[in-house]
Amino acid sequence: MNDENPIDAATANKAEATGPRSNPYAALAAHMQRAGSGDRAALARLDPDALRPHELAALSRALLSAGLQPETWRAETWPRWALIAHGVALAGHDGAGRLGRQLAKADVSESRVTRLLTARGDAFRQLLPRILRLLASRGVQPNWYELGDLVLKEGSSQPDDAERAEQLRMRIAGPYFSARGRENA
Repeated sequence: MNDENPIDAATANKAEATGPRSNPYAALAAHMQRAGSGDRAALARLDPDALRPHELAALSRALLSAGLQPETWRAETWPRWALIAHGVALAGHDGAGRLGRQLAKADVSESRVTRLLTARGDAFRQLLPRILRLLASRGVQPNWYELGDLVLKEGSSQPDDAERAEQLRMRIAGPYFSARGRENA
C-alpha cells in the first residue's frame, strides 16, 4: 500500500480548526490524514455492506474521531457512513467546490454521471466507489458535503429523505451539465 494519502493537509487542518461535530466530512478527511497506513488501507478496501472485523475497527476509529456517535445509530446508518468513510479514504474531500463541477473537471462522462444520479439502492452503492476511484485517478477530490448528504438520504426510511435526495441530485446535476455545456460551447 502506498502511504500517499489523497487528502491534503490543508483540508485536514481546516477540519481540526472547525471542530468535528460541526463538520463530520472534513473531520473524516482530517482523520484519514492522521491515520496509519493500516487504517487507511482498511477503509479504502472495505465493502460497506459486509464489514470484516479489522475494517469495522478502522471504521469505528474514524467515525469516533469525526465526532460521530455510532452507538446510537439504526442498522441502516452503519453502511451509509461506511460508504462515506470508504469514499473519503479513496478520493479525499474538497468542500470548496461544487460536486457537479468537480465531476466535470475530472472529465467524468455524461453517461456515468447520469447513471450515478439515476441509480437507487444497491446500484447507487455499487456505482459510487467506481466514480470515486475515477476522480482519485484524475486528481480531483469530491465535495462530501453534497455527496455525503446524498449517501445519507438515498434510500433512507426516514420521512422527507427521498425528496431531499432528489434535491441533492439536482444540485449536483445542474453545475455538472452547466460546466460541460461551457466546455462544449
